[in-house]
Amino acid sequence: MQIIYDKYSKEKLSTLPRVLFEGRIILVLNEREAEKAVNYLLSQPILGFDTETRPTFRKGVTHQVALLQVSTHDTCFLFRLCRTGLCAPIIRLLEDTTITKVGLSLKDDFFNLKHRKQFQPGTFIEIQNEVKTLGIEDASLQKIYANLFGQRISKGQQLTNWEADVLTEAQQRYAATDAWACIKIHEKVEELIRTNDYELQLQPQPQQQAQQ
Repeated sequence: MQIIYDKYSKEKLSTLPRVLFEGRIILVLNEREAEKAVNYLLSQPILGFDTETRPTFRKGVTHQVALLQVSTHDTCFLFRLCRTGLCAPIIRLLEDTTITKVGLSLKDDFFNLKHRKQFQPGTFIEIQNEVKTLGIEDASLQKIYANLFGQRISKGQQLTNWEADVLTEAQQRYAATDAWACIKIHEKVEELIRTNDYELQLQPQPQQQAQQ
């Protein structure tokens, strides 16, 4: 029986081994490549979804979403939106209702993507809602993944420049890992719900810890 926690401790998180997407990564740089990528993705049974935006370090300065990463179990496409924009094939992917797409904080992703171009989101599953059915209260991908798999997703590349001329290998792996991890979490939650083979342990609240 698997032990999971309502809230995963930061202290325990830092001790876990690191997990990294080890599959194939394909950069998408123009509309023609986007068309090929979307045709392939829409032939798959499930997709993981995430975005990256160049960080802002000055007040009043904002950037548009620079990267859309969409992953299968073994292949992740990185759509460089700073070059392609939300071109027709990408809109088709976002509005598709035939393939299940899973992500985290989708409301924020959609809001930011719509600054590039309006679209009507198709079939998506929000991981934050899914894990609540198990009693998990954490909202971050890092803590949710650690809770279910005992591995740590590094966030070391999060604040790098996603509009750079060339994305480093570390940036590409980071971006792909986040999208791929969404599939893993979704399938794990479905498995635990189906088998009921888990036990939820509640972590002491700060007030309780102080009294002990």
